[in-house]
Amino acid sequence: MTTIKKVWVFASGNGTNAEKLFEYFKGHHAQIRITGLFCNRPAAGVTEKARRAEIPVFTLTDAELEMPGNLLRLLRDQAVDEILLAGFLRKIPDDVVKAYADHIINVHPALLPKFGGKGMYGMRVHRAVKEAGETETGITVHLVNEHYDEGRILFQASVAVLPEDTPETIAEKVQRLEHLHYARACEQYIAP
Repeated sequence: MTTIKKVWVFASGNGTNAEKLFEYFKGHHAQIRITGLFCNRPAAGVTEKARRAEIPVFTLTDAELEMPGNLLRLLRDQAVDEILLAGFLRKIPDDVVKAYADHIINVHPALLPKFGGKGMYGMRVHRAVKEAGETETGITVHLVNEHYDEGRILFQASVAVLPEDTPETIAEKVQRLEHLHYARACEQYIAP
């Protein structure tokens, strides 16, 4: 008998990566089901994308998220097996990181270990890549541990940075890589 992995997506913003995950896993894989979206911003665009995909939305305010045990209790109550981060702009509480060691996956918009760490997300990363004169950038799919962007790397894909590229065009290139590879990399790790 096949065991189904219950997966939650964590997101805080508009949710383009989350939406790609919803689409990819909807009826796609016998062993993986997205059973919830967790969001710390109830009005975020991603919540509407989840509702359209018929995925239940769970929220905690930032204050509730900081209270020890709240998020972990919610995850255990819902029997969540795996967590996929898709633009979740909060640090995962330590008790959740410990309880879900090797079961939280993130996609970072650069080739780690470069351009990672606290405060390095979104356009901040792409501006730093451009300012450093890098000739390539990309994505890193990695496990989450107690340190920002230092978990074990599962997958990387790169793209050229051309002299005429701007942080905005770099962001577009990187987002295409995320949409192309993130769900598949998660699938390979969760249910190879």
